[in-house]
Amino acid sequence: MNKDETPVVQDAKSADSPTLQRRTFLRVGAAGATGLAVAGATGLGLPYLSKQGLLSPDGAFGAVSTALGDQLFYTEVFPTSPLILNPFTDELNVPKALAPSTDYMDWVDPPGPGEGQQNSLFNEKHQIWPDKIGSPDPIVYKLELLVRPHAFTTSDVMGIDKKGRPVQTFDENGKTVAAGTARKLPLSTIYGFNGSFPGPMINAEYGKPVLIRFQNRLDENPWGLDRQDFGAPDWSFLTHLHNGHTAPESDGNPHYSSIRGPKHGGYLPGMWVDNLYLNWPAGNDDTEKQSFFWFHDHRMDQTGSNVYKGMVGLYPIYDPKNGMDMGDERQGLRLPGVRVNRKDGAFDVLYDIPLAFYDARLDDGVTVHQDVHDQLGQFPDANNPRTHPEWWGKTFFKHFPNHGFVGDIFTVNGTAYPVYEVKRRKYRFRFLDCSIARIYEFKLMTSTNGPKTAASLGFSGDDLDGQWRIPDGQQCMQFHQIASDGGLLPNVITRDSFELWPAKRREFIVDFTQYMDGSPTKKGDVIYLTNVMKMDTGRMWTNSSRFSPDPAYKVPMIKIIIGDDAPDDSKMPAPNQTLRPLPPLPKNWKSMLDNRLIFEVKRGSGGGEIEWLINGVEFNPEKVSTSLKNPAGKTPLAEQKMGSFNLWEIRNGGGGWVHPFHLHMEEHRTVMRNGVDVTNKALPSHPEDRSREDLVALDPSESVIVYRGFRDFVGPYVAHCHNLAHEDHAMMFGWSII
Repeated sequence: MNKDETPVVQDAKSADSPTLQRRTFLRVGAAGATGLAVAGATGLGLPYLSKQGLLSPDGAFGAVSTALGDQLFYTEVFPTSPLILNPFTDELNVPKALAPSTDYMDWVDPPGPGEGQQNSLFNEKHQIWPDKIGSPDPIVYKLELLVRPHAFTTSDVMGIDKKGRPVQTFDENGKTVAAGTARKLPLSTIYGFNGSFPGPMINAEYGKPVLIRFQNRLDENPWGLDRQDFGAPDWSFLTHLHNGHTAPESDGNPHYSSIRGPKHGGYLPGMWVDNLYLNWPAGNDDTEKQSFFWFHDHRMDQTGSNVYKGMVGLYPIYDPKNGMDMGDERQGLRLPGVRVNRKDGAFDVLYDIPLAFYDARLDDGVTVHQDVHDQLGQFPDANNPRTHPEWWGKTFFKHFPNHGFVGDIFTVNGTAYPVYEVKRRKYRFRFLDCSIARIYEFKLMTSTNGPKTAASLGFSGDDLDGQWRIPDGQQCMQFHQIASDGGLLPNVITRDSFELWPAKRREFIVDFTQYMDGSPTKKGDVIYLTNVMKMDTGRMWTNSSRFSPDPAYKVPMIKIIIGDDAPDDSKMPAPNQTLRPLPPLPKNWKSMLDNRLIFEVKRGSGGGEIEWLINGVEFNPEKVSTSLKNPAGKTPLAEQKMGSFNLWEIRNGGGGWVHPFHLHMEEHRTVMRNGVDVTNKALPSHPEDRSREDLVALDPSESVIVYRGFRDFVGPYVAHCHNLAHEDHAMMFGWSII
């Protein structure tokens, strides 16, 4: 360590300048801690460190530098959320489609194809306007980023400790409320698209482009809400349509934003950007069509905190060609859905239900807030490190947790433990995991005795996660999977359960007329959508159907009540029926293996803000990444010629972590997993490998090789882990189409 580095670390710890870059600060801090790290290695215990995945190629340095980060920059303690006393009383929020704007030509700066018409900085142009591909002008929407309150439940709640015992709570002035008092949960502060969480749903169609003007009004706070201590400190945003086939200026990726867009981490208050979604498949190839997007914030270093703050929206997309999948169960594939065209230009689809899953953790008023962004003075009004009794019951977030961030309250479409009455007919459900790190595994279960609190069953600590259990839960129905991330599957897959990883989408048909044993349902029957995957930290699950099932972990998430009969013109796809064929692979794809690009995701040795790396380096928005040495002995740049195709390998560097790895812009086909050819038959652990996806699900130490295209646009894009604590701490790389 150089002598002149020491005061830099000390100054950084006491700095109050929000402009100081977190990564620079932590890199200096990690370097300054090198000697202490080596000296303290034996004190932490090498076997323990190895088991926890904290050892690195540098020996104990990575583990101890991270441990030092725990001590110097933040507190690794999480609150226990108040117990929701009356779950399954709030109705499930089933979003209606947003109506398009009709007055956009009267805007001061209307959207259009000309120079400078893509954003409020007037420095960008849309790369492809719809008329270039024979499409009509886009349907225009306006979404404003707003500060608003949000209620996760209307139920009474009660404060509990880590053993499930009643404890005192606090009011908005920080004054104590007696232990055991049932009270209403205070409203949490969100940054939401049009002020809601999840944000509006846009029902889109192939062949009908959409342009969304995103307007930043996060500097306004008409409700006088406490902003708390998370979310981008400069109130900036980016919006990414995950995983639209989109030009880089509309992709909302920080690789573009930092070097060609606003030249900042995101668009600041007062700015707007027009994101153009052509709703046109890659290469104009019908086999590349998708069915369920979502849009979310992608602000560099703050994606996790902005998404957790509420920047989530829904974007189902239908295929009207030959009536194949246009939301009308009387045509095409006849998937469940009754289309209702509205006079305002939007349409709704009955019996076609999006479900967005999000886990939250609420403040207990006694847990100390201490995080690296507090040391940098990014939230000076919070005066951290300290407790925040005035925030009791509001969302608690830790930007920089050692083992990732998971919540202990589970919500669906913004509501904790909702109830939903269905008709006796078939439904189409579109599942989305918009959590920071949590992975779910879902089953459909019945329960004779109904939900019990985890505390009343003797659970404590992390076993309180989810709050409620159905100890006698038994599977009663199956899921019929029709789509994954990349749209409709080649064939339907019947499943007893399925995993849902962060940012992944899965679509299923559920027949509510009969149980899996063939007996009919009847009005008033109750079914629970149940999570059976136990995940105490953001590292990975501890128990699931694939790994050590825990029969005691059955968390009911939606109470489904069978209602009246309803007409049903939909058809369950036959097992051998083709829903959408896969794009073809070249017959000689194996000859491309030697020249593949290789990217390894792994915990770094420096800890801190560069804790998560790809190929050993942090994300640099000004550079294109370089592949590891491939079997041909080359280290090619992550640059692809427009119209080309290639094999990319994504490796999990180990440490007992799982990584949902996301590649922007086009979907891929998985060709190999752990050295096994899965092009004709997927491994049982990942049946969706026989589909198109935009996320690579990496189990511990796995390797996956994918085949993907790079078509229609040029410019910079990114790829990153969608465990958002990993993405925000440098596990992202830039790549380009040239």
